[in-house]
Amino acid sequence: MTPRTLLTRHGEALDLFTERVHAVRPGQWDDPTPCTEWTVRDLVNHLAAEQLWVPPLLEGESLEDVGAALDGDVLGDDPAGVWDGAADAARTAFGAPGALERTVRLSMGPTAADAYCSQMTADAVVHAWDLSRAIGADERLPKALVDLTRREVEPYADSLAASGLFAEPVPPPPGADAQARLLALLGRRP
Repeated sequence: MTPRTLLTRHGEALDLFTERVHAVRPGQWDDPTPCTEWTVRDLVNHLAAEQLWVPPLLEGESLEDVGAALDGDVLGDDPAGVWDGAADAARTAFGAPGALERTVRLSMGPTAADAYCSQMTADAVVHAWDLSRAIGADERLPKALVDLTRREVEPYADSLAASGLFAEPVPPPPGADAQARLLALLGRRP
């Protein structure tokens, strides 16, 4: 995938998640999500914190450098506003000249920034579906984002459940389309 295409998909994933965040009604922030440990607020907080990590990591900082600054609730009293700022910061950081050619230091070790961007894109796509399901929004994901996410997660899908961050894969329904097969691979019941 070219850097331009990757940045386009990343932007589309952020836009999709942004639409869902802005569709959350006031009484839904404590509602459950398909991520059984997370409420709607927890899910949005997770994605916002992930986006806030992007600029310092692309600038060469390590997890230790950032420390606990992004632990806990980063949403405060304005969840949608904080999400918007975090998404803009990540979009700007990944789009900076040469950013995708860098190496970032993640918990799993040094990682190419373009691989990091692909992982972040896939995470935003899957969690956009989770948020859609939780708030009763349209669950349909764009084909280009489903395809990118599938390509991203298939190589390590078998190890996701062991990480504790994903449920065990479930059998896809008969005649499942690409989105349903992706979601089943990630332990979600489409």
